[in-house]
Amino acid sequence: MDKKKVIVRFYRFKNRLKEKTAGLAPGKVSISPEALEAAEAALEKMAEDYPDWVSGLIVKLQEQHGRCVDSPEKRRESLEAINHIAHDMKGQGGTFGYPLITTIADSLYGFSYSRDEITDNQVELIKAHLDAMRAVIRGRVSGSGGEIGEKLIEGLNQAITKYDK
Repeated sequence: MDKKKVIVRFYRFKNRLKEKTAGLAPGKVSISPEALEAAEAALEKMAEDYPDWVSGLIVKLQEQHGRCVDSPEKRRESLEAINHIAHDMKGQGGTFGYPLITTIADSLYGFSYSRDEITDNQVELIKAHLDAMRAVIRGRVSGSGGEIGEKLIEGLNQAITKYDK
């Protein structure tokens, strides 16, 4: 039996990241106070704009919900779009002081992930999530929302119990 000669080549690439951090030991990296202040100011500005910005995402969710209502045969595509938007929203709410948006978006994300059949009841459940998000943003319910936040989540949980069958 003939054995063919196999040529193996190894390539060694320069570690450019290592070059960029040369001389920096773990724990010795520091950020200047000015850079930190600038970053905090930028984050605060983004937090101020967050309600307006997230309202645009809620409108997109509402459009997809409308498509679920108007075109039941295309619900799968709309639910996938809802899932992607909810995924983005759940990672942002807490960052900008609206953890209730994160909680609601996380619920919507989990609910909208990979459903085989989407019933009319489930479309109503999407609407319940949107209504809760709108209430948070319109009322500028930041933080945990206190009693209002508890009531919103309680209402959403009741809708989930009612419609997720």
